[in-house]
Amino acid sequence: MSMDILNNETITYDQSKDLARHEDPKVRRALAKRKDLKQEILYYLAEDSDAEVRKTVAQNAAAPRQTDILLAKDADADVRGDLATKIARIAPGLSADEQDKAHRATYEALELLAKDQITKVREILSEALRDVADAPPDVIKTLAVDTEIEVSGPVLEFSPVLTDEDLLEIIQSGPAKGGLNAISKRSAVSENVSDAIVGTDDVEAIADLLSNDSAQIREAALDDLIERAPDFDLWHAPLAGRPKLPDGAATKLALFLADNLLEVLQERADLDAETLANVKAVVQQRIGSEGGQKDSDGGQDYLNMEPPLDMVGRLYKARKLDGNVVGKALNAGDHAFVLAALIVRTELDQAVVKRIFVEKSAKGIMALSWKSGMPAKMAVQMQQRMARIAPSEVITPDDSGEYPLSNDDLNFQLEFFADLSAKGTS
Repeated sequence: MSMDILNNETITYDQSKDLARHEDPKVRRALAKRKDLKQEILYYLAEDSDAEVRKTVAQNAAAPRQTDILLAKDADADVRGDLATKIARIAPGLSADEQDKAHRATYEALELLAKDQITKVREILSEALRDVADAPPDVIKTLAVDTEIEVSGPVLEFSPVLTDEDLLEIIQSGPAKGGLNAISKRSAVSENVSDAIVGTDDVEAIADLLSNDSAQIREAALDDLIERAPDFDLWHAPLAGRPKLPDGAATKLALFLADNLLEVLQERADLDAETLANVKAVVQQRIGSEGGQKDSDGGQDYLNMEPPLDMVGRLYKARKLDGNVVGKALNAGDHAFVLAALIVRTELDQAVVKRIFVEKSAKGIMALSWKSGMPAKMAVQMQQRMARIAPSEVITPDDSGEYPLSNDDLNFQLEFFADLSAKGTS
């Protein structure tokens, strides 16, 4: 009989009161779905002992606003999650100084949900509010600084409520892991925000920024990133595809981009004739250099040449032989220059340095790179490009990016090859 009454198009106030106290929770759940009940009936059901009944009230758009705070404190996370979905739809225009008690209750419920102890509840709210233009700013900021990226990510990437000042403050304070990536993907990232992201030195976030065609990046910042790019493969593809490159950038990129990206670079429609000619010249030079290496001594013909010690020595005395210069030469395939740099910076005999590459010693090359003051990741490139060591035998940096061998082990390698060269043995 109870279900028959609920099927009626209308029910009386007295009938709804009786049904709200019905012993069968299915009856109370069905009642809680109705949009034509007096508000006190829905408020009563919001305190029901059955979580499904309370959840149904949370979903009901006709439920009085006064139930929002009550349900925002509900012990059941699913109830709070469904409430978050519902009130997010009515959140636009709400503010902290609401005078109307009902609207104020909804705003306070939003604040509670934005700080809910269950990540899933906060995530539901964030997803629901991420692209709402007039969502409450304080609630959006609370979600944006959440320690869980599932919560902060949606609003950091999409919310139009966040201002540049908000974003700069969040970047400075350090968002959740992945937060910088989310900001980097925003539509129309401003130059100031781009500067802040570049300033964090977060390689993955910078790659996302470079991949974002709508992001505004100053020419000076792009120039700096291109100078550093040889060490970061993640930046290569987005740099080659940036909508606008600074003058001279394409020629610099041609020095180190992989073959497939060189094709992308040469096909850019915005390169003038002179720039395109310069790019092609660099590409041809690289092809010729790499072809010569492959045809001679397994790619180690530089060992049969006289290294440019005089030129490199002058650079060293002028304090211009740093890791950036050596890295560029390595990426450009100028292995004779790199060999000379290792000789000059380590002050080892030329025969010792060459012996290490002739023997294709991964540990020896690690020791040379360490002794010369180069970063451990450059030692990996030397093993791969100059010694042509098989990938399975290449020694890589430790988890912190440092040399995996102790100083004693590295010194031992240098002494070992010095002895070998002195004895003239193989």
